[in-house]
Amino acid sequence: MSIIRHTRIKTRTYTDNTSRSIPLTTMIVEYNDKVQILIPLYEYQLKKHMMSKSWHDKLLQAVNLLLDYMEVNQDCYSSPEEFFASFAEALYCGTINEDGYDKSRLYWIPKKTDTANRLLNQLSEFSDWLCNNYGSIQLNPWRDANSYEQKLNWIAQINKSQRSFLGHLDSSLNMSGTARKVRNLIMRRNPVSARGGTKAFPEDQINMLLWEGFNKTNKKNNLSLLDSYNWRDIAITILMHGGGLRHSEVLHLWVQDVMDDPYDPNLALVRIYHPSEGAPPKDFIDPLNGKPLNNREAYLRLKYGLQSRNQYISNNSRFAGWKDPKLDNEREYYMHVYWFPREWGYIFRKVWKMYLLKRMHERIEEKHPFAFVSFYHKNKGEMLSMSASRESHAKAVEKIGLTVSKTSGTTEHGHRHAYGQRLSVSGIDRRIIQAAMHHKSAESQNVYTEPTIINVTNSLNKATQALENGTKLPMEDDIDAFFNQEKKIKKRFI
Repeated sequence: MSIIRHTRIKTRTYTDNTSRSIPLTTMIVEYNDKVQILIPLYEYQLKKHMMSKSWHDKLLQAVNLLLDYMEVNQDCYSSPEEFFASFAEALYCGTINEDGYDKSRLYWIPKKTDTANRLLNQLSEFSDWLCNNYGSIQLNPWRDANSYEQKLNWIAQINKSQRSFLGHLDSSLNMSGTARKVRNLIMRRNPVSARGGTKAFPEDQINMLLWEGFNKTNKKNNLSLLDSYNWRDIAITILMHGGGLRHSEVLHLWVQDVMDDPYDPNLALVRIYHPSEGAPPKDFIDPLNGKPLNNREAYLRLKYGLQSRNQYISNNSRFAGWKDPKLDNEREYYMHVYWFPREWGYIFRKVWKMYLLKRMHERIEEKHPFAFVSFYHKNKGEMLSMSASRESHAKAVEKIGLTVSKTSGTTEHGHRHAYGQRLSVSGIDRRIIQAAMHHKSAESQNVYTEPTIINVTNSLNKATQALENGTKLPMEDDIDAFFNQEKKIKKRFI
């Protein structure tokens, strides 16, 4: 039996004679004493290189698990379909028996249904591609659906079409054809439940976080107002908490993207432009034709020799993700930051001015146009990394006595949840909430606006108090009569 060893490797691919390259993390394998890139996987990733980092990470994880399982079960199955079904069962149920033993030495614990389904979907699509391009046998082929499966497919496709922005273009003929086919392996269905309450940053702690958590002290010297606070991270937090931005979106902000609102000069007007397609400033022209550049990707490349932050590989300190939100301007491609309540816009303007003064005081060179930079001496003036920003926020949270966790809402994303909850509790129309949070689908905001357990409990407690103040439940007499009847039967039996 040949041993298959494998590990991840970073690559950079040049597809033509230009200097443009495609960075990818892929996999190399050692098989029969030969080490080489797993070519089919590598070609598949190149084909899908525009997919997100999380997509590539999940694909590599799935292939890694499949190879591990294949290594210890090479002689157990007679067909790819049988092998894949057994692999799926190992993901769902784990490989450890009731005595805590696993003969294969994999020692997999059961994965959540959602996680396992994502991995299996990745492998099914990869297998389809291998079948089309290499003529291999599909691990999870399509088959004719029975009548019950066709009904489920129809319902799913109709729901998807109704929720899609371009759903009116869907063809009933295409939907009918798709509904008649299902995968050979039917994956487990996720349990339907509420999300356990949106994890929002506690509103009663936000002022403490801003003015105590980000407060800086020096035992030897009294600090000036400029040096007493971490104005950079206060500004970042306000953009998330008062403007509803994602943490990654904040790091795409350029200095030029913050200005005074023309209708209210004391209010900050903030725009987050698409990392590559957004309109650039007009202070730099194309040296070849003398015309202004029309997108930020070209601006960064020609003026600074940089890429858009979402185009760097994930472990690069310059990387910042982009979730493809709904933009507010189709010509310049930007999101307008909607302050809620409006006072956050006034506070941000003052904080922003202090931050710019801090940048000037630190003599930050113009290495790039991004607003938020590192002040650490080794990386001074470089783009603030996601990890450094996250670490600073966590320290501020812990400084005010809170624990950093998603379940407590005290991570960076908890501020966006707080923004969504605030909009929902204020009774604002769902369409306005959708626009304010830059969601393409109205249902995307459900995770941010769904009532929490506390919301529901408080509402029911108020209703209970109202009942106790004189209102009687309609079924109360029936319940009393039922228990009285039960008592009579019990006595008769005795």
